[in-house]
Amino acid sequence: MKVGKITTRRILSLGCAALAFVVATSHLAPAYAGTGSGSFLVAQRSIKAPPGFSGLCAKYNWACASTGHSALSNDAVVKLATKVNRQVNRQVRQIEDQQQYGKEEHWALPTSRGGDCEDLVLLKKKMLVERGVAAQDLLIATVLDRRLNSHAVLILRTQSGDLVLDNLTNKIVAWEATGYTFLKLQNPKALNRWDAVLAGGVITDRPTASR
Repeated sequence: MKVGKITTRRILSLGCAALAFVVATSHLAPAYAGTGSGSFLVAQRSIKAPPGFSGLCAKYNWACASTGHSALSNDAVVKLATKVNRQVNRQVRQIEDQQQYGKEEHWALPTSRGGDCEDLVLLKKKMLVERGVAAQDLLIATVLDRRLNSHAVLILRTQSGDLVLDNLTNKIVAWEATGYTFLKLQNPKALNRWDAVLAGGVITDRPTASR
């Protein structure tokens, strides 16, 4: 079985451990490299939201409510996002949900003890929305990282392409440059809904788009 031919249904049904086994015993296609081509992640179909997302829209209105277009320039938005990404990564201690809440998945803003990747994503989105970035341009995404561990990042949708804010690095890069396998993404037209994207990383046959 070639990893590059993993189907949508197959990749979504595989647990991380099973997928890691497939990758370890299969020929891996090269990870995407950043090309600067201005590509965007493309929705393949509607899909169920991640478990931790349940109830989040009611708890944090800004997480799902669309706002007007940003008055900031594209360069100003990227500069601001870089600053916020670095600030949150530096100031918020990393702590897993199991240690903090006693369960595997609990999406919330970081506490005084810290937070995990989803929590940092939420804080970054909140800070950027409060600073004038359009909420529909800040999309939570679930991915598999380069080691095929479950992870969450914040997608900044700019005029030139989708960029990634990540608690594992202070650099903001194009989604292709991460080497991550992108699984699910908030729907920018209805932020309470999610789409399967299935692109990058171990998936080499999914389309992208350019504006």
